Amino acid sequence: MTGVRIGKPAAPVSLTEKASAKVAELLEQESEANGGELFLRVAVQPGGCSGYTYEMFFDTELSDDDVVRSFGTVRVAVDPASADLLKGSTLDYQDGLKEAGFHLSNPNATRTCGCGSSFS
Repeated sequence: MTGVRIGKPAAPVSLTEKASAKVAELLEQESEANGGELFLRVAVQPGGCSGYTYEMFFDTELSDDDVVRSFGTVRVAVDPASADLLKGSTLDYQDGLKEAGFHLSNPNATRTCGCGSSFS
């Protein structure tokens, strides 16, 4: 049979071990403060100087059509429109003097702006 897919589609965003550990740490802190079960939402929104911007935030509500994947104890949700734009992306975390923080590598981005927070 052609065209038949078995199982879940690949995660639109993968987390490195460092990113997963840092998100898990932050989720634990936020969950204690909010008293709820949180997950990381990664999304793409129109805007920025290159056309799209990335959004990452902790969320409590899933939509029926969200793509949800787990990386250790971290659940990541992506809406379907964002999933297409993020397919094959990797979220990493660096803790150092240069380029500290989260960085999203997106193979679908053909152009990024100077600040690195928007793409096309």
